[in-house]
Amino acid sequence: MGLAIDYSRARRVLARRDPILRDLMRRHGPCGLADSQHTDPFVALVRAIISQQLSTKAAATIAGRVETLLGEALAPARVTSVSDVQLRGAGLSGQKIGYLRDLCRRIEDRSLPLDTLEAMADEDVIAALTQVKGIGRWTAEMFLMFRLHRPDVLPVGDLGIVKAVQRNYRLRKVPSAARLHRLGEAWRPYRSVACWYLWASLDNVPVQE
Repeated sequence: MGLAIDYSRARRVLARRDPILRDLMRRHGPCGLADSQHTDPFVALVRAIISQQLSTKAAATIAGRVETLLGEALAPARVTSVSDVQLRGAGLSGQKIGYLRDLCRRIEDRSLPLDTLEAMADEDVIAALTQVKGIGRWTAEMFLMFRLHRPDVLPVGDLGIVKAVQRNYRLRKVPSAARLHRLGEAWRPYRSVACWYLWASLDNVPVQE
């Protein structure tokens, strides 16, 4: 399932189908999804949990402390080997420690097979990830877009996407999920690329490792 996105083709298709996106693409240049890194999936999920409800700067500080505590080989076994007190000392809340413990348990018992996510369909990846405490659909969708580089993800629950659509399409009302889905039909199979440009129009592209 992990085919590379043809960004040139994506831009041509979107420009032909949607003049508003065409204007955004002219304004913001190449799609930045191409620059996001294929970080180790476990590291990406650990950082996603750490960053919840934190500013980018605070999340980076705590992630750095956690990674220093766990050493260079950030792996489930290393998380299991340290105590809650040590993780709290790195800045994690008790709730997030619980989330990390649940993530590690599911990886180790193979109920979350990280090594097969690349080969799974989008909805199957979401189902696998959201079984972990603290990982919701939005986090799973960001993982699909920025870690697995899936081309056709539309995170209708993302407030930035909602705001960007309302602003750029000059809607009087906040668009519902159903309306976003209808609008996004024209963007298939490159809805991820369309979303990046919508985020860029707000200078609010999600930060992903």
